[in-house]
Amino acid sequence: MLTEHISPRFVDLDSWSTADMIAAMYDGQLAACAAVKSALPAINAAADDTVAALKRGGRLVYVGAGTSGRLAIQDGAELRPTYDWPGDRIVFIMAGGIPALLQSVEGAEDDEEKGAEAIADAEVNEHDVVIAVAASGTTPFTIGALRAAGARGALSIAVANNRGAPLFELARHRILIETGTEVLAGSTRMQAGTAQKIVLNLFSTAVMVKLGRVYRGLMVSMRASNTKLLRRAEVIVSQIVGCAENDAVKFVQRAEGDVKVAVLLGLGWGQTDAIEALRKHEGNLRSVIDKLTHDPT
Repeated sequence: MLTEHISPRFVDLDSWSTADMIAAMYDGQLAACAAVKSALPAINAAADDTVAALKRGGRLVYVGAGTSGRLAIQDGAELRPTYDWPGDRIVFIMAGGIPALLQSVEGAEDDEEKGAEAIADAEVNEHDVVIAVAASGTTPFTIGALRAAGARGALSIAVANNRGAPLFELARHRILIETGTEVLAGSTRMQAGTAQKIVLNLFSTAVMVKLGRVYRGLMVSMRASNTKLLRRAEVIVSQIVGCAENDAVKFVQRAEGDVKVAVLLGLGWGQTDAIEALRKHEGNLRSVIDKLTHDPT
């Protein structure tokens, strides 16, 4: 596996100056970004299938171990505050459990049966989407989880950094990001981790946009749950409606922090009608506004 190989370029890294070392690591990060480009078609296909599954009521299930697992969970954890993705429609499966986010749990990633058990415990089914992330693509826990998910009919997505990874054999969608050897052999928190984070960013953002949780580049599905987000909600409503910010404040208050409802209130809708229209259009604000534009009755 290339991610475990020693690169001849970096064998004397520990003797370099700090400036040369950092410059080399920076180059590695740029290379990691570039490696994602060839994976774009695979990310696109996985995102489109995921949108279809989630529209049928499925859940997002993130699986991983070590660095890969932490990156996967970080991606999923950010969906609720950013897009108001329901907490009961996201599952985190980490080798060693949630405590492994902060401290390594030795041997946890080597247990394939534990991965399968975690999928069973989460009651994964044919409506769910399972995203398994492993730099090597050989992690037994992650392999066990993805194999079990596939057996249950879930949409399976594998993200790995080594061509021919066993994890790919179990996935419907295979996202390969060949980042090659690491500056520090085996330290996949470097290039491999950076590339994985980019892939996850692209994937989950595309999915949320396609699900109608973004309008005109704005996070209209977020919930104004603290002072910073409340202020952001008011600005968003003001920008979309074209109203004064003090009016936007009132709309957000009436909508109890629901940005989409606040926008429709600002456009003259009654609260009950706004909520019902969003329900009929699966929460897609653009669809509701387009209908208003083309069919004002």
